[in-house]
Amino acid sequence: MILFCGLWWSGPVQASNSACPTVLQHVFPRLQDEKPQDLCQYAGQVVVVVNTASYCGFTPQYKGLESLYSRYKAKGLVVLGFPSNDFSQEPDNNQKIADFCENTFGVKFPMLAKTSVRGPQAAPIFQQLAQRTDTTPKWNFYKYVISRDGREITAFGSMTGPTDRKFIAEVERILQKP
Repeated sequence: MILFCGLWWSGPVQASNSACPTVLQHVFPRLQDEKPQDLCQYAGQVVVVVNTASYCGFTPQYKGLESLYSRYKAKGLVVLGFPSNDFSQEPDNNQKIADFCENTFGVKFPMLAKTSVRGPQAAPIFQQLAQRTDTTPKWNFYKYVISRDGREITAFGSMTGPTDRKFIAEVERILQKP
């Protein structure tokens, strides 16, 4: 057993699947029940990765993220939420965060267990995203749009909400690519 994302973990930490983009070759506990989720299950989809927090001025972006997910999931979009306390605005445990997301904002998109998103303790996916885009999350609700093949990644700061025209245009552009 190893300590992974603040949880004791006995399963694989990294998935190995050659058809899966490197940036998605990770396993994370699911927020609701801490069951392992292989991110390779989202290979071939456009993935929006976002670090979240329950006690942040940007927390209402959950509503826009859920709307984005509902609107485009049939076209191959998935939103992956990663709660983080890196900015001291997510002190709750996974179950409380899950309840808050579902009961307050009706979040149905996949949420992963609370993790670190910046610095040397950042989860490997966030280390890769930072390396590939030359930017780390500066605050909560920082967004990365990953193309279906994982070759193209675009970063958006917290001030760009999920309903912002520039953000939607990028999502739609990436969704049109094979």
